[in-house]
Amino acid sequence: MNNREINPKEKRLFFLALLPPLNVQKIAQEMKEEFANIYQSKHGLKSPPHLTVQPPFKWQIGQVQLLKETLANFVKNQNSIPIILNNFGSFKPRVIYINVVKTPELLNIQQELSLYLKSNLGIRDDRSKNPEYHPHLTLAHRDLTQDNYTKAWAKYENKTIHFEFTVSELTLLFHQEKKWEISEQFRLG
Repeated sequence: MNNREINPKEKRLFFLALLPPLNVQKIAQEMKEEFANIYQSKHGLKSPPHLTVQPPFKWQIGQVQLLKETLANFVKNQNSIPIILNNFGSFKPRVIYINVVKTPELLNIQQELSLYLKSNLGIRDDRSKNPEYHPHLTLAHRDLTQDNYTKAWAKYENKTIHFEFTVSELTLLFHQEKKWEISEQFRLG
């Protein structure tokens, strides 16, 4: 954090995610680096490999403890989440990701978390016009040009990858100095 005095009413961006185990993070990070080096798409390097369960929202710095206490209460009644990563997908014309299978457990925690945050803290996802949750692990986005998207998608479209693991923590991330940092992890159950 920089040395300037922080106003407790200042808002910062946060989001909530499920992080894969370190071995999977390492592989995904290597792919993100490939996108940065070969396809000039560096934006994916600004966050650790993750599955978003609550998109970015603004929250007052002076109220972060309330946010963390609310999340700690939420996770008490949640179980670990089985996650299946299977092959690759894309959102034309700029996003390439590792596909995440929509398991009932994953869909359930995302929906419950969204409702819990809305009813307890007034946090909701107003950015999305499509309320359907599409879990994915982003490799490249925003700064991936259409030309490089076409080249990269030709390589990844039929490439295979498969991981199955269980996530036992909900992770709160915050935006600082143009990248996302882990604020705290909350053990499920």
